[in-house]
Amino acid sequence: MKRLLQYLVISIIALLAAQSVSAAPGSPALDAAIAATKPHDLSVWTMFVNADIVVKIVMIGLLLASVATWTILIAKSIELRRARDRVLSAIARLSEARGLAEARLALGGGDRLTQSLLSEATREMKLSSDIIAAPGVKERIASCYGEIERAQALAIKRGTGLLASVGSTAPFIGLFGTVWGIMNSFIGISKAQTTNLAVVAPGIAEALLATAVGLFAAIPAVLIYNHLARQASAYLELVSNLSGELLRIVSRDLDRAGHAADTTSKIHAAE
Repeated sequence: MKRLLQYLVISIIALLAAQSVSAAPGSPALDAAIAATKPHDLSVWTMFVNADIVVKIVMIGLLLASVATWTILIAKSIELRRARDRVLSAIARLSEARGLAEARLALGGGDRLTQSLLSEATREMKLSSDIIAAPGVKERIASCYGEIERAQALAIKRGTGLLASVGSTAPFIGLFGTVWGIMNSFIGISKAQTTNLAVVAPGIAEALLATAVGLFAAIPAVLIYNHLARQASAYLELVSNLSGELLRIVSRDLDRAGHAADTTSKIHAAE
């Protein structure tokens, strides 16, 4: 990219340096006539309207990518805030639960995540009801929780890949539009046989606008991607805390079951 930018800067400098070169006889009048046909209002809208069709397509695509970037920011921020609030509420409710039965009552209906965690714990406890080894049960439940956490990570990060794509490709797409515009400026200079700045400047400005739009799309995309990545990591840490809280509750139930089994064995032995 640095090399392309160097070529672009050299091309613009060459165009501007050509102003010092003497033109053919009668060229001042020709320059004035050509300059009169060029737009004098170099506002952003005027440059966009007068740009080449390829440059217009590039800029429209980059603007659509920018709109998608801000839409993802709003949507994912709302999603992350609601998900974080649900997990924090679930952790607070589970803090006083002594076992899975109390955990179900505390959570009530709950959301999909907490219901999945509870269902996996209940299912594994039922399947392992005839197994005394508590550590093995906890390991199997922890394995199930790991799969749920990975699925949750994929779900919460869905859509952010577009931000990475926009952030990495938008400058190059904008640069493509600029190079295309500079090429058209050279062609126009060759046809007009003049290097008057009033003739050259509009084409260069229109070409450089594509690079500006590319940076306008890329910079927020990178910043928003990093922001959402940090928010997603914080949320997944809370999910890990929630699964850890439920695993501790399961451990209490297993220890109680083991203690009850030992008591029963001692009673039978005493008899």
